[in-house]
Amino acid sequence: MNNLINLAKHIPTPEAALTVAYTPIRLSMPGRQPLELRLTAPATGNNLPILLLSHGFGPSNYIPSKDGYAPLVQFWAERGFVVIQPTHASSRVGGLPLDAVGAPFFWRERVVEMKSIIDHLTEIDRQAPAVAGRMDHSRIGAVGHSLGGHTVGLLLGAQLDGEDFSDPRVSAGALLTTPGRGGKDMTDENAARFPFFDVDFSTLTTRSLIVCGDMDNPRFTTRGPEWHADAFHDARGAEALLTMHGVGHGLGGIAALDAKETETEAPDVLEATRRLTLAWLQTALGVDGSAWRRACLALEGEAAPLATFTEKWPQLRMSPDKSI
Repeated sequence: MNNLINLAKHIPTPEAALTVAYTPIRLSMPGRQPLELRLTAPATGNNLPILLLSHGFGPSNYIPSKDGYAPLVQFWAERGFVVIQPTHASSRVGGLPLDAVGAPFFWRERVVEMKSIIDHLTEIDRQAPAVAGRMDHSRIGAVGHSLGGHTVGLLLGAQLDGEDFSDPRVSAGALLTTPGRGGKDMTDENAARFPFFDVDFSTLTTRSLIVCGDMDNPRFTTRGPEWHADAFHDARGAEALLTMHGVGHGLGGIAALDAKETETEAPDVLEATRRLTLAWLQTALGVDGSAWRRACLALEGEAAPLATFTEKWPQLRMSPDKSI
């Protein structure tokens, strides 16, 4: 029950169930400090699909770490997913030193960290005994917000200077307010500062959802909010685009409630973001083949003021056994 939710309640979603959480889980990393994780999972159930969540590079000290994004993490875990959050090398509170190679964004190291989580799922099992043996290692999705979207985009197949960072163990993803095309699509100052944004989305073939805010006017470019939708237009694997209404880069509060990252706190849009991303992931990872279809029907009805959606191949409507 949430008195702040009105229209989003028309988007169907499972009831919340009890969860367990482990933090910090520590994974050894060659030549550096351990990678710290938070794991949040359903308290019961087996063959649970896994979501890796890559945080952004926001202005807060602690939200860009394993301790942020509770509005998304808790929602997904209460509804059947094991959610694993790394504190990336770029984190202010727990990342690598600012004099280390790759500072301050550590874009390469972030991708390495995501792959390392998958490499060490057995070790994660050992450190999270209530979840041990209950994760389905064959169903792994990845979600990233902002700079985390850049990280996940590379993991899903986007290339930089012809270099492939993809991991075939990740079978579906969602990019939330992800940087768009780099180079000439950015201001000269930002193109020089962020050369690693100049990725080629055309090589991204893993099935993906792109989520944007229609008030997200980035400082990196003069193209406006549509810049964040570039991955949808360029990537063959990007099957659907969600545009959330009345919100900017924080999508109504996904990073945290009442936080610097949440420039527009919009509980109804936040709830819609949570429900719609969940529905996509449920269908893409084979949890509920009709979840996305039901969510789209809600957006064509009473929930329409909250978001619009576009699909490249609507006739297929995201059946998990019909890969594009």
